[in-house]
Amino acid sequence: MAVKERRSRKGQGVRERPCAKADAPVGCLAVSLPFGGVGTWWSRQLPGNCQDRATSRLLVNYPEPYRSQILDYLFKPNFGASLHILKVEIGGDGQTTDGTEPSHMHYALDENYFRGYEWWLMKEAKKRNPNITLIGLPWSFPGWLGKGFNWPYVNLQLTAYYVVTWIVGAKRYHDLDIDYIGIWNERSYNVNYIKVLRKMLNYQGLQQVKIIASDSLWESISASMLLDAELLKAIDVIGAHYPGTHTVKDAKLTGKKLWSSEDFSTFNSDTGAGCWGRILNQNYINGYMTSTIAWNLVASYYEQLPYGRCGLMTAQEPWSGHYVVESPVWVSAHTTQFTQPGWYYLKTVGHLEKGGSYVALTDGLGNLTIIIETMSHKHSKCIRPFLPYFNVSQQFATFILKGSFSEIPELQVWYTKLGKSSERFLFKQLDSLWLLDSNGSFTLELQEDELFTLTTLTTGRKGSYPPPPKSQPFPSTYKDDFDVDYPFFSEAPNFADQTGVFEYFTNIEDPGEHRFTLRQVLNQRPITWAADASNTITIIGDYNWTNLTIKCDVYIETPDTGGVFIAGRVNKGGILIRSARGIFFWIFANGSYRVTGDLAGWIIYALGHVEVTAKKWYTLTLTIRGGFASGMLNDKSLWTDIPVNFPKNGWAAIGTHSFEFAQFDNFHVEATC
Repeated sequence: MAVKERRSRKGQGVRERPCAKADAPVGCLAVSLPFGGVGTWWSRQLPGNCQDRATSRLLVNYPEPYRSQILDYLFKPNFGASLHILKVEIGGDGQTTDGTEPSHMHYALDENYFRGYEWWLMKEAKKRNPNITLIGLPWSFPGWLGKGFNWPYVNLQLTAYYVVTWIVGAKRYHDLDIDYIGIWNERSYNVNYIKVLRKMLNYQGLQQVKIIASDSLWESISASMLLDAELLKAIDVIGAHYPGTHTVKDAKLTGKKLWSSEDFSTFNSDTGAGCWGRILNQNYINGYMTSTIAWNLVASYYEQLPYGRCGLMTAQEPWSGHYVVESPVWVSAHTTQFTQPGWYYLKTVGHLEKGGSYVALTDGLGNLTIIIETMSHKHSKCIRPFLPYFNVSQQFATFILKGSFSEIPELQVWYTKLGKSSERFLFKQLDSLWLLDSNGSFTLELQEDELFTLTTLTTGRKGSYPPPPKSQPFPSTYKDDFDVDYPFFSEAPNFADQTGVFEYFTNIEDPGEHRFTLRQVLNQRPITWAADASNTITIIGDYNWTNLTIKCDVYIETPDTGGVFIAGRVNKGGILIRSARGIFFWIFANGSYRVTGDLAGWIIYALGHVEVTAKKWYTLTLTIRGGFASGMLNDKSLWTDIPVNFPKNGWAAIGTHSFEFAQFDNFHVEATC
C-alpha cells in the first residue's frame, strides 16, 4: 500500500512520502508484500480495550433488559465498542479513585471469591466475547500483607501468593482464565517481587499468565530490564500510563511489547472521543504501542465523584434504567470491529501532511483495515499529558494498494464526524469503494475531526436498542432493610464505599429484626493506593439533596473505642474523601455523641454524653432543613437547630469512627433538593 497526499483541492501535483529504512520498527509507505512488512501483536484496550476499577459500581444494580444492553454495547462483537481486552482491579479494600473494591482475602485465613462485581463483569464480557483478553492489576492490598507497614513488599512470597490465589480462584470458581497480571498500579515496583511472582506462577502451572510492568512510566522499568536478564525474561509487556503517544529508547531496546496500559480518562463528550480517536492511531505511529487501554470502561458511579463521566459510555442511573451510548463507543468501533488480537500493523503507517494520521492492519490472510483520523488540537485534548499545538486542515489523500492488496475489489467505508451537531455523524456506513478499475488507487477528501475506516470486512454493525427510559433523579424516598438471605452481590445496591468495605451480613444468633444487616468488615487499614480516610464511609443518593431526614439502626461492635455515624450533605468522595464536609451525627461506645461539619471531626458543632454502649442496637435520626440540623436517638430529641450553613447539598452516608466492625440496618432517607 502506498499513500500520496495532494497539497490542495486544486491538486498542485502529488508528493509521495519517502520510505523508512527496511529495518525500522515502523516504516515503509510503499508495501508490496502480501500482508505488508513489520508485524506486532495487535490489541487495544478500550476501543478494543478497557479498564475498570470501582467505576462500574452502579452497573450491577441496573434492571434488565437495560443492564444487558449496556454490556452488549461494550463487549458484544460487531455491535458497539466490541472491546478486545478487559482490565480489572484486583480488589484490595482501599480507595482507588472513585471507591473501594473488596479483597478476596480481607484477612490471612479468609478467602471468598464472590465479593464485589469484577467476577461478574469478567464473566459477562466472556459470555459476549469468549476471546476477550483478561488482565488483573492490584491498586491497594489488604492490610495484613504489610505487617504494620503501608507496603506490599514486606514479604514477597506472601504478596505473590495473594495475587496467585486471585488468579487460581478466578478459574476455580468462575472458569475465568486470566491472561495478564500487573504489579502495583502507578506505584513502586520491586525487581525481586516480579521474579518471585513469575516463579510462583510457573510453580502453580500458570506459565501462560504473562506479567505486565510497571503500569507507571517507561523509564525506570525498561532500564532495569536491560540491566537484568532474569527480569527481562520475567516481564512480557511494558505498560506505561498516559504516555502522550510517545515511548523511550530503552523501552524499544527491550524488544518487548509496548502498551499504553492506561490512557484516556477524559470526559466522554465529543472532545473525549477526539482524544480517543487520535491516541488509538498515534500511540502506535509515534510510540509503537500495540494496545491502548482506556480508563474507564463505563461511567457507572456517582457523577460528582472524581473524573465523573470519564467512561466510554454513561450508565449512572440504575433507579431509572437510563443510560447514554457516548461517542467514544463508536470511535472505538472504528478500530475494534475491524481488527482482532493477532492482526499485524503494516509498515504503511504515519502522519498526514496537513494533520491527522493513518494506520493499516491485516490478518495476514488477505483482509485489510485502514483507519484514518484528522482530529484537531482543540477537539482532541486528553486530560493528560499536555498536548503541543498542531494544525489540521482540509486535504486530499491518495492511497495505492500494492501486491496482493491491489486485487481487493471493494472496501467497506465507515465514517464519523465529530463537532457541530449539524455536521455530526457517529459510525455511519457509507457507500463502498469499488477498486476493480482503479489499479488499487483511491483518493479521500479529509476535513478536520473525522474518522474513516476502510476495510475488507463486511461484519461491521452499528448496534442499537430501543431508547432506554428517560433520566430521573435518585428517588427522594429510599429504604433498604438489607433483608437478603443469599445476595447475588456482596454490596447493597447504590451504596458506594469510599473508605472501608460494607457487606451484607447474617447474624446467625439473632433470629429477630436484625438478622440481616449491612456490616463494615475491615478492622485494619489497607495498604493504600490513595488517601483513604481514617474513618470508613459509604455514600448514597443524590448529590443535589439539600433538605433531608436520614434514619438508620446502628450497632457498635467495638467496646469503649467504637463509634458510628450517619450523615447528610456529604460533598466529597473518591480520592478526596479525607476532606469531605457535611453534617455528621456520631455516637460512641464510651457514652458520648458528637455533631461535626466534616468527616475528619475537626469542625465540632455539638457534643455531649448519652446512654450508649457497644453490642446494642440504637436508632439514629438526622434532619437537615435549610441552615439548621437536628438529631434524635431512639426517636427522642438529642440536639436541635444547630446552624449548618455549609455545604448546601450532598449525599447521605453511613460509616464508622475507625477501621472497626459495625452494623447498620433499616436505612431510610426522605429528601428534597
